[in-house]
Amino acid sequence: MAARDVDGLNAGYANLLLDEYLENPEAVPTEWRELFESGGAAELLAAHPGLQRLLEVLPAQTNGGAVADAQPPAAAPAAPAPAAEAPTIDATLLGGVAAAMSLVKAHRTHGHLAALLDPLGSDPPGEPALEELRYEPPLTPELQERIPASLLRLHVAATTLRDALPKLREVYCGTIAYEIEHITDHAERVWLREAIESGRFRQPLEPEQRLALLERLSQVEGFEHYLRRAFLGQKQFSLEGLDSMVPMLDESIELAAADGALDVVIGMAHRGRLNVLAHTVGRPYESILREFEGERVYEAVVADPEGGTGDVKYHLAAHGVRRTAEGELEITLAPNPSHLEAVDPVVEGRARAEQTDRSSGAGVHGPSIALPVLIHGDASFAGQGVIAETFNLQSLEGYATGGTLHIIANNQVGFTTDPMEGRSTRYSSDLAKGFDAPIIHVNADDPEAALASIRLAMAFRQEFGHDVVVDLVGYRRFGHNEGDEPAYTQPLMAERIARQPTVRQQYAARLIADGLIDEPGADAMFEQTQQTLRDAHQQLKESFGRSEERDERVPKGTGDAVETAVPADRLLALNEQLLAVPEEFEIHPKLARQLERRLTAIREGGIDWGLAEALAYATLLEDGIPIRLSGQDTERGTFAHRHLVLHDPRTGEVWTPMQHLSGSGASFEVYNSPLSEYAALGFEYGYSIAAPDTLVLWEAQFGDFVNGAQIVVDQFVVSGLSKWGETSRLTLLLPHGYEGNGPEHSSARLERFLQLAAQENIRVANCTTAAQAFHLLRRQALDATARPLVVMTPKGLLRLKQASSSLEELAEGSFRPVLDDPAVTDREAVRRLVLCSGKLYYDIAGHEERAARTGVAVARLEQLYPFPERAAAELAASYPSLEEVVWAQEEPQNMGAWRPIRHRLEAAAPTGVPVRFVGRPWRASTAEGYPTAHLREQDRIVREALGAAG
Repeated sequence: MAARDVDGLNAGYANLLLDEYLENPEAVPTEWRELFESGGAAELLAAHPGLQRLLEVLPAQTNGGAVADAQPPAAAPAAPAPAAEAPTIDATLLGGVAAAMSLVKAHRTHGHLAALLDPLGSDPPGEPALEELRYEPPLTPELQERIPASLLRLHVAATTLRDALPKLREVYCGTIAYEIEHITDHAERVWLREAIESGRFRQPLEPEQRLALLERLSQVEGFEHYLRRAFLGQKQFSLEGLDSMVPMLDESIELAAADGALDVVIGMAHRGRLNVLAHTVGRPYESILREFEGERVYEAVVADPEGGTGDVKYHLAAHGVRRTAEGELEITLAPNPSHLEAVDPVVEGRARAEQTDRSSGAGVHGPSIALPVLIHGDASFAGQGVIAETFNLQSLEGYATGGTLHIIANNQVGFTTDPMEGRSTRYSSDLAKGFDAPIIHVNADDPEAALASIRLAMAFRQEFGHDVVVDLVGYRRFGHNEGDEPAYTQPLMAERIARQPTVRQQYAARLIADGLIDEPGADAMFEQTQQTLRDAHQQLKESFGRSEERDERVPKGTGDAVETAVPADRLLALNEQLLAVPEEFEIHPKLARQLERRLTAIREGGIDWGLAEALAYATLLEDGIPIRLSGQDTERGTFAHRHLVLHDPRTGEVWTPMQHLSGSGASFEVYNSPLSEYAALGFEYGYSIAAPDTLVLWEAQFGDFVNGAQIVVDQFVVSGLSKWGETSRLTLLLPHGYEGNGPEHSSARLERFLQLAAQENIRVANCTTAAQAFHLLRRQALDATARPLVVMTPKGLLRLKQASSSLEELAEGSFRPVLDDPAVTDREAVRRLVLCSGKLYYDIAGHEERAARTGVAVARLEQLYPFPERAAAELAASYPSLEEVVWAQEEPQNMGAWRPIRHRLEAAAPTGVPVRFVGRPWRASTAEGYPTAHLREQDRIVREALGAAG
């Protein structure tokens, strides 16, 4: 393309492209970029108003770059002057300006490739676009001197490009580097460029601040040094090589407090965790030393009134109150298993709970109230899928936390795996680009740069409320743990690290050179930490032997004492409110007819599952108990039974009646979740821990999909109480039941939850009536003893007439863990007691053979854990002629409830009465893939349970 191809018809378009080119040369098509950078484009460029001014100014430049004084305009001529000749274009200068713009863009985009980020001194890869002499024309010093910096949209203090280029390199290619040009929001990019290039967040520290930083680094290193010498061979997962992380956390906490935060919630894996426990959260040295002594002296841990035997020391939680310049602030370090990034969504949920006022309506979210901080490993950030799931929550209405501060503790190695073996990207942080997060890389051996990175990150969070990533590039001074030998697999790196002075030693040398401290003074800072630890250790040893035995028994649940019935008139009034909408709001006609039926159903004994659930929530809100319900399609319900959020088909507006109850004393949050189980359930677990008086419910689209969150279930939900003394009311609603929909839409894997149930850690239920579901939900919220609840929720039963309930059952009843057979009239005649759970009951009770089997009773086990031993035994004893007990289930024999509860059933059966199994045989897959095969197998199970097989 040439300049002659641009005429009056497309000049406007060309000018628009030129504007784009001046902002970002790479944003325009190649042929246009070549035109703008060619000398033959003079006529077009001269016609552009902005560049015309450039052409007027450039000839007036002096050697110093100042523009000559403007002359006053001459008086208007008496007669028209002859047309002026077009100004002569300096093609070299014009091309130089274009090249300079590309050079600036290259530094902003690729400067990190030339940055000095590795404390171990490896050479950066470099980038040809950063070399000024590679451009056409080459940007020689003489040409740089002629190009005004003001035309390049720079924010460094400079007059010409020659002045600006060294500063630009210092900004983008020093010990801090930035990746921001991938961000799609123009305002964010412009803000970041100005903030970075102006240096307003990288101002020099005052002398007293530098001395305080050295003292902090001395504490960090001294702590690790003492532990390693005092407890030789024990794992501590030292922070050494990333020591700057603790001052970075200090800075983030101060800045969060200045922004109004009352809480900081931190999640991290094992690397450096003990140091953070001591110096960020403020856990006493003695408490941490006790954990080490506990590996050698049992009395050390039993002396601790808070226990400490539940998990290894580098997984434990901690809470502390920290004084800041703005006042006191609470710090929480969330407990974390060895599943490195599993804690990430948990921290987000905890932070969201701290940020939410749950007193009314939908809850009021105040993101500045709490700061979530996630500290990642470099290998796990790139390798663990939950990272992407957690990032995906950042801008969602029900999950946003106002921006999370992510710090990658970058060891440049994952256990023994090199980066080139562990990821397909240049940086471990590259995943974050897909979520428009700015990324700041910083050399961990430059602690002042590390603090500057936090100041920028926190300012960005405050300005835009988005996540930001700081990649702290350091190393691991020892192996994966202190008993490991890194030279086996990374011999060259290990040898280089062995010669590397610590960051404390390097920073002390800088301050000594600057005259701020002498060598004895720097050494005294380090020795002070050693002495403090020695004193704490001695006091701990002197306390051994003064312990008292502790009661290890788990408290029993108090559910039986909970009153769950609600007066009928109150339920009727709430039902009317749940169906009320504003006068101008229109409900979808088809849905309106369904909802209207609830007005009569509640009086005529047809309360279905959706209505019973809604009434349970409404009554709890009136009782002042906040509720949060989330999951895939939860607002409507996977099976279109709930309809908590109504949509106007004309305007698209929404209305949630539950958030407008006149007598409500608490908030009702309901959100459709992203298509995730792992992060979504982890988030709700975290929320439930931070809001213990809130009923938090998470619903799977189908119960089969809960295994996508198995890590959260195993490592948090069922074991948190035993490991960390941490429990909640989190309720899992898992659609379960065999209805011919194949192996992925039949089973919530009940057997897994029962296998994990022990010491009354969770509750597991499989209800068969709407009233039972009503009372179960209310009991879960009102029980003084909080425990997670796992509910096998129905699918077909949601609208089954036989599973509906009457108003009296809600107003006068309670949850019953065992339901007897209502059809039995002669208990003496019963020889076989069939026990089952869930939907299978209606298959048996409604079978064509049921009426003829007068010697069979069919009862239901509604609560599977804690097993209702007394109720089950009393039920069996109430049939005096009983000859056998049959446990019937839809699931294969190696799945379902049979194997976990068999011994309980045998204990409940009268002496000498056998217990046998009826169900699908042992199988590798949960269910049949063909509906006809399902129907045949289901019929066989029912017939065999009734004794009518064949």
